[in-house]
Amino acid sequence: MPKPASHIKEPSHRRRKEARPAELTAAALDLFVDKGYAATRLEDIAVRASVSKGTLYLYFDSKEALFKAVVREGLLPALAEGEGIVAGFTGPSDALLREVVGGMWRLIGSQRIGGIPKLVFAEARNFPEIARFYYEEVILRGTALIRSVVVRGIARGEFRPVDVDAAILTVIAPVLMRMIWQHSMDVCVAAGIKDEAYFAEYFEIMLCGLRAAPTPKGKK
Repeated sequence: MPKPASHIKEPSHRRRKEARPAELTAAALDLFVDKGYAATRLEDIAVRASVSKGTLYLYFDSKEALFKAVVREGLLPALAEGEGIVAGFTGPSDALLREVVGGMWRLIGSQRIGGIPKLVFAEARNFPEIARFYYEEVILRGTALIRSVVVRGIARGEFRPVDVDAAILTVIAPVLMRMIWQHSMDVCVAAGIKDEAYFAEYFEIMLCGLRAAPTPKGKK
């Protein structure tokens, strides 16, 4: 009697084929972070993923297409999670900022994908097409996310009135610098400061600057 369909194993070659896009983006991420965009060759990515170059071209027709896939796979889900947090958050805005920035660090900064911002900043002038893509799909969405938190805090009277555009960059810059540092200077000299200590000071400084002054007693 034949076995139920649920017990039939899928052919290994088919499982392997379906796994290849993820294997290729993982290999590409490693090489992009280690070598940079210019120095990474499609041949090297194929070798790292243990496939032929011809197989790689079945999924990605260029290095730029592969880079875009790495960014979309590694960065955009983190931004989507942050947007979801903002949409459903009911607590104070200082706590929301901690949630959003902390989540970005946990999902991006502390992971291998955290090396991509350094790559883009370092090679933007030589590869304006990837810089434009990164700006449109990551930077604009990331700054909009931080904007929503800052504007919310001001509207609720929890943050003082600030130049929102300037505040967004002020919030993001120390986080980006931490990412860049760990993929550059940390290679040859340890930062000496653990993430927990860094972000404890970061939030204290940032929130002290953003919070509205307490309302004097007797005034509304």
